[in-house]
Amino acid sequence: MRRDVFQAIADPTRREIINMLSHRSLNLNSVADQFDVSRPAISKHIKILTECGLVVIRQQGRERFCEARLDQLNEVSDWVEQYRSFWTAKLDSLEQYLASLQNKKKKHGKRKK
Repeated sequence: MRRDVFQAIADPTRREIINMLSHRSLNLNSVADQFDVSRPAISKHIKILTECGLVVIRQQGRERFCEARLDQLNEVSDWVEQYRSFWTAKLDSLEQYLASLQNKKKKHGKRKK
């Protein structure tokens, strides 16, 4: 099954694995040692991350090292950016509307005096 990057970052354990690997390459045991879950559970998380292209596993002698490949996160960034732009425009519009109401209130208040 082909997974996407959104599935990968949906889980807090996988997000923490990505964070750890973004700083340095670690062998599978070093990754698993950081969590209070079984090694098979961590292996499953790493498998999902590799299927998404966020992690690659490199064999070095008898050890398998995990390395982060964060380019795939650009897909998430692009998706979030479209909503950031949308809400920025909406909030700017609301700010302008509220400012116009405030100005009307000030003008109306001066006339009553």
